[in-house]
Amino acid sequence: MSSETENKEMGTVTTIYHEFESWEVNRGEKTIHAKRMPGFFRTVKNYTQLALWLPFFLVPYMRWNGKQAVLFDIQNRQFHFFDLTILPQDIWMLSLVLLMAAMTLFGVTSVASRVWCGYFCFQTAWIDWFTWLEDKIEGNPQARRKLDEAPISLDKIKKKGLKHGIWMLFALLTGISFSIWFVDAPTYWNNLIHLDLPKVGWIVLVMFFGGTYLLAGFMREQACIWLCPYARIQGVMSDSQTILPAYDEKRGEPRGKLRRGAVTGAPQGDCIDCFQCVQVCPTGVDIRQGSQLGCITCGLCIDACDAIMDKIGKPRGLIRYACLDELSGKPVHKIYQHPRTLVYLAIVIVALSGIVYGLTHLGSMTLRVIPERQPLFVMMSDGSIQNKYDFKVVNKTAKDLHVKVSAEGGVPGQVIIGAENPPLTHHGRGTSFTIFVKAPGASVKEEVTPIEFRVEAVEDPSVSAEYHSKFNGPKRN
Repeated sequence: MSSETENKEMGTVTTIYHEFESWEVNRGEKTIHAKRMPGFFRTVKNYTQLALWLPFFLVPYMRWNGKQAVLFDIQNRQFHFFDLTILPQDIWMLSLVLLMAAMTLFGVTSVASRVWCGYFCFQTAWIDWFTWLEDKIEGNPQARRKLDEAPISLDKIKKKGLKHGIWMLFALLTGISFSIWFVDAPTYWNNLIHLDLPKVGWIVLVMFFGGTYLLAGFMREQACIWLCPYARIQGVMSDSQTILPAYDEKRGEPRGKLRRGAVTGAPQGDCIDCFQCVQVCPTGVDIRQGSQLGCITCGLCIDACDAIMDKIGKPRGLIRYACLDELSGKPVHKIYQHPRTLVYLAIVIVALSGIVYGLTHLGSMTLRVIPERQPLFVMMSDGSIQNKYDFKVVNKTAKDLHVKVSAEGGVPGQVIIGAENPPLTHHGRGTSFTIFVKAPGASVKEEVTPIEFRVEAVEDPSVSAEYHSKFNGPKRN
């Protein structure tokens, strides 16, 4: 029974349902005006979208020690996360993050189909917010369809103009919010207000403004059906054990309208053909036709069906999250019995372990030492042996530091030349310099002798780094 006409006679209800009786997946011929109904999955959808995307708008404004707490500083090739600074040398951790995200997505899809699309995806979230605004300005779905078909009038211009104006403001805010993840937020706003953004800043802002406005306001579910690659590949990541919104055909069929006082000897299932599951679907699919490309696993059809079952005194669950094997009466495996899911989980654990190791061993300074190859060593006129080394020190702190160079191991009596005055390392980038290690020839007993170099900040001895290398000498008989 439609929420739009709950208190009306059944004859009127039948007339409203008629337009959905031949409903098929919309391929762009018309705009889908999905009805918003309260329910458990609608509440979950609202909270998950806010939990994921509200930080997108707010986090860049957080300050930490006088700076932006989270900043992807592409210009200076740095990623700042509170006190942590990650430089290009640590890019391998980004690879692990992307691997973990991909495997998590694949694993969740194999278990519960496209729940990412239904509850978290930015396209789904922005469509939901845009259509919520549309509902508040233009009215319920029936009113919106009538307004679309109505001739141009002052009322239509006012409503459409207000809606598109707010959509554009939201799209603009989206572009700004994306941009300030990469530049200092107060500086960006100041440049924007004075129309003094760099060329790349204007390009990014215009692209995100236009993309958000077009994708969320006009294309909507068509972007999910035709543009999103995940919609295409998710079919090979799920099987008959995958949980997804499903219609219990055995219980629901044969379907038919609910008639008050009607007496018939023909059997009738619990589905009363109210089409509420279709009306609330944001992509316009009829879940009773089985799993479809347009289904984003949001569960809104379950809320709608459960509400109808409550009204007509039938048990809930005619549409529910279930796997196809369950509906057909076949055995259902536990998640831990699904080999593919376990493989995804194992990869996620390995990637997460690598990320944790990288973050805990990141350090404030890194050192790399490259011995001279041609020649490996030089024999000096006094009989001593000298090796040349190229040092590259990456200072990950927020200030320039002088470093003193020392060495452990190596050859007895060795002397470090070239670092008598501590070299200056610049913050946030690598600094290169050359040193020599000279040792008495008589003390060089091995062709290759291990040596460990250490650099330590003069201003802050806790900032240091080590590197294992070797001291080369002549062959000994």
